[in-house]
Amino acid sequence: MPAAASVSTVAHVIQLAVAPVFLLTGVGAILAVLINRLGRVIDRFRVLERDLPACGDNEGSSHQIEMNILARRARRIHWAISLCTICALLVCVVIAALFVGSMMGVDLSGTIASLFIAAMLALIAGLLSFLREISLATGSIHVIKHGN
Repeated sequence: MPAAASVSTVAHVIQLAVAPVFLLTGVGAILAVLINRLGRVIDRFRVLERDLPACGDNEGSSHQIEMNILARRARRIHWAISLCTICALLVCVVIAALFVGSMMGVDLSGTIASLFIAAMLALIAGLLSFLREISLATGSIHVIKHGN
């Protein structure tokens, strides 16, 4: 009969781990968006960097302004990616801790709760960084348009 109880315990832990797995999927989708945005920023920066030597003073100045904004955006996206990755890693540790605690018969509820709170704080900070990057991107439309 202990084998049945063990299977039942594992099934219960899997049920508990489903929510963090869905969270992990969502964070993965956010990371995909962030990586795509970073790629676009880098591509645009390279185009401007390549065209900079051929620009006149006025056009070169507007290119430099846009490049500065792009560099700021890239830093924000980098922070967002880093924080969301930390969130994903913490969620993975939460899932592992659920199984380890169950299999070892150790109460890790405080540790699991702390890890989950840390994961949520990292996600919140990553999303705030992403929001700031979006603000920089939309704000730069006005700056670049009037810079010419």
